[in-house]
Amino acid sequence: MGNYNNMAFLVLALVGFMFLSKANGAIHYYDFHLQETNFTRVCSTKSILTVNGTLPGPTITVNRGDTAFINVHNQGYYGLTVHWHGVKNPRNPWSDGPENITQCPIQPGTNFTYEVIFSNEEGTLWWHAHSDWTRATVHGAIVILPAAGTTYPFATPDAQETVILGSWFKGDVMEIIKEALANGGDPNVSDAFTINGQPGDLYSCSNGTAYRWLVDYGKTYLLRVINAVMNEEQFFAIANHTLTVVAQDASYIKPITTSYIMITPGQTMDILVTANQPPSHYYMASHSFMDGTNVSHHNGTTTAIVQYNGNYSTPSITPLPTLPAEADSTAADNFTKQIRALASEEHPIDVPLEIHSRIFMAVAVNERICPNSSCDGPDNNALSASLNNISFVIPSVDVLQAYYQGTNGVYSSNFPDNPLNPYNYTGNVTSSTIYSDFGTRARMIGYGEGVEIIFQGTNIIAAENHPMHLHGFSFYLVGTGYGNFDNTTSPKTYNLVDPPEVNTIGVPKNGWATIRFKADNPGVWFVHCHLERHTSWGMDTVLIVRNGNTTETSMLPPPAHMPPCSKS
Repeated sequence: MGNYNNMAFLVLALVGFMFLSKANGAIHYYDFHLQETNFTRVCSTKSILTVNGTLPGPTITVNRGDTAFINVHNQGYYGLTVHWHGVKNPRNPWSDGPENITQCPIQPGTNFTYEVIFSNEEGTLWWHAHSDWTRATVHGAIVILPAAGTTYPFATPDAQETVILGSWFKGDVMEIIKEALANGGDPNVSDAFTINGQPGDLYSCSNGTAYRWLVDYGKTYLLRVINAVMNEEQFFAIANHTLTVVAQDASYIKPITTSYIMITPGQTMDILVTANQPPSHYYMASHSFMDGTNVSHHNGTTTAIVQYNGNYSTPSITPLPTLPAEADSTAADNFTKQIRALASEEHPIDVPLEIHSRIFMAVAVNERICPNSSCDGPDNNALSASLNNISFVIPSVDVLQAYYQGTNGVYSSNFPDNPLNPYNYTGNVTSSTIYSDFGTRARMIGYGEGVEIIFQGTNIIAAENHPMHLHGFSFYLVGTGYGNFDNTTSPKTYNLVDPPEVNTIGVPKNGWATIRFKADNPGVWFVHCHLERHTSWGMDTVLIVRNGNTTETSMLPPPAHMPPCSKS
């Protein structure tokens, strides 16, 4: 079930994954087969869920403004969904993908075709599974080239390369999070970080399997970096090479020349790299940025080899880049504070100045009472997480279907504009702030409204940087700061001239971040932390943007066949 029955998809089912057509640069067809595949990494061999047998999965390549139809065949053991991270999919939440938010899972033995509509995105995005922790191995790149007849706002690079930072777990990721939720404690951390599926030379049993990027001396490359890591922000660099960052989250920025980047889970960055060093081998490397105290995380370093073409002696020692120390929040800030939108005539921005909906959203890790005080979390309770003191409960019927059909009892539309019980968010918290309420609450927003969300980090349980992601929109990061947001002084620091237009931002540890966007995309859109353990604990909510007054400002009708919300 769940497919459009036309000849294109019948052909796709026969030929497997391939790029069939590019009719006037407008329509692309892809076939994704979710299947179990054996992989060996870090001294262990196991069967993992992949798309078309590869890790990472296939790259989707389109031009700005194109549409892609992706037929997903689930040949695995679990029901799951796929999300097109950062793609606005205007008026089409039916293909956005988060499980039980915009659709129910594609069950094993069935398929569903996503219609992914690209609008003004240009650069690098990515796709990933959006069911429990399946995105650990089910993910891949989306490359959005300039529209026909246009070009980059910089000299056209000689070639391009995609680098996906990932996590490798020796255990079954579905069992890891299932066990953690049952026991109430922190889930097991990953056993390695990876670059394009390979841990690199610094991990046991990985010598000789590091990913290799072949370059020619003197050429300039567009390096597309994606952070698909499950639970850690990352520092990334290339030994002896300068990075020039030109885009983030498929939106151009003023070029930043740097020796390293800090990139959060969910973010993408486009980077110009010139191969101008003596021909040899050089490591690119990545390790975590973790400013939280007593936060479980993996602390290894993944590497890949930048290998120059030509005749030369292979070095006895391949140089490693100097990465900032793992807890170096100053280094992280020094990079992120430089990011500004390009804001050119060809790539303008439009920051909402009139705000109709303002939401102050406290971001917290919490506890929930454990029966008989027998759980593995703090105080023998269970770990949870919340937005505005509410831990989101994923319903059994997707929110979009319930909203579209007017079904009662699936969600409530009373997500608060402020925490239920305000407190000193970054100060000494009391026991009354540790526990959250539970529910499936959404926030209703009128079509065309200017929206401002202030994400406020908190000091409950474990303060750390939180990468917050909003589906269905790019938004402007207009301000960040440390401490509690101040309604009088903090807005005076806003950048309304050239703030970056992104889809995922890091909320500073014990600090705040303010975003703005125009609610011009009707539908049901998920908001969540992109640290998977926090999403699993309830650091989520839903924004529902109502239809406008015309057909062109209203949601598209659902496809003929959506995955059913039961196996029957």
